[in-house]
Amino acid sequence: MSEREQLAALAQIHELLEQQGIDYWLFGGWAVDFYAASVTRAHADLDLGVWLDDHHRIAELLAAEGWSHAPEEAEDGYTGYKRAAVRLELAFLARDQDGHVYTPLREGRGNWPEGAFANDVGELEGVRARLISLRALKADKSERQGDAAKDGVDMLTLSRLG
Repeated sequence: MSEREQLAALAQIHELLEQQGIDYWLFGGWAVDFYAASVTRAHADLDLGVWLDDHHRIAELLAAEGWSHAPEEAEDGYTGYKRAAVRLELAFLARDQDGHVYTPLREGRGNWPEGAFANDVGELEGVRARLISLRALKADKSERQGDAAKDGVDMLTLSRLG
């Protein structure tokens, strides 16, 4: 899958959600690239954080644009969608009684750094996107248990951003 296809999909999703007043935040490798203002590596998918309460509306909007629900067997706290060669993963967000944002899991919760979901916006190759904060992205990438090689590249890129 090409970066152009992913960026075009992100541009469409950004417009779609913005028009409907639905908050979202790009995180993961693409967020790193938006902060770096260049594509630093290949990406398997687009990762967005969205409020769990908005999921039904988002699912309807995506379906109307040709996206199909493509959940993975072990998903917990997120779900996936697919259109052509592009995969989109939505991580669900909720707020506890103290105002802390987390991802609801089957058992417990996945916490996000304080201040992760503000009003940061980036632009890459003419595409605009809402981003998790740089501080939160650095914390997320430094704690990841996923693909160490990708996270290493991302951390190196982020370390150069100050």
